[in-house]
Amino acid sequence: MNWIAWALLILVIPLGAPRYFADSGLRWPLKQSITSYLLVSVLALAGIAAAIGSHLPAAASIPHELVIVASVAAATLGGGPVTETVFRLAAFKGNLGAPNASEEEGPSPLRGGMWIGLLERAAIASTLWASWPEGLAVVLAVKGLGRFSELKQHAAAEQFILGTFVSVLWACAAVGVGRVIGF
Repeated sequence: MNWIAWALLILVIPLGAPRYFADSGLRWPLKQSITSYLLVSVLALAGIAAAIGSHLPAAASIPHELVIVASVAAATLGGGPVTETVFRLAAFKGNLGAPNASEEEGPSPLRGGMWIGLLERAAIASTLWASWPEGLAVVLAVKGLGRFSELKQHAAAEQFILGTFVSVLWACAAVGVGRVIGF
């Protein structure tokens, strides 16, 4: 069962990766929201399979290095589409189903968010695997200080908080699944 969980964790990587190549013309056949729901479902199934597999009497062991690499890659690449879908969901008005006008206007108030998110999730996953939880504080402090001047805008502050929460939760979930698989 651990091999199934590990394979599902590996599946997160190719599901999340095409998002980062969208500007190069690479087309992904699924809508981003469907991809995000698939990512969340696959990671949840990996966690369930890992939890069940760890309680079986003859659970197959997967090399720890493979589990670590897979979970850091899943944390890094899978979180972007999920974060963007949460941004879209947050932009909808309650009952009208139309995007909020302030969210439709112009580009995002926080530039470079995709690359910062990639680095943030990789750093969070790495610090958790290194058993250095203080690293979370360092990563989030550096991110906050780097964006400090931009956070005076309400929309930027809201996007910063929402994106940070989703990224941190995704990275923690991917590492958590990896820990259940590997130990």
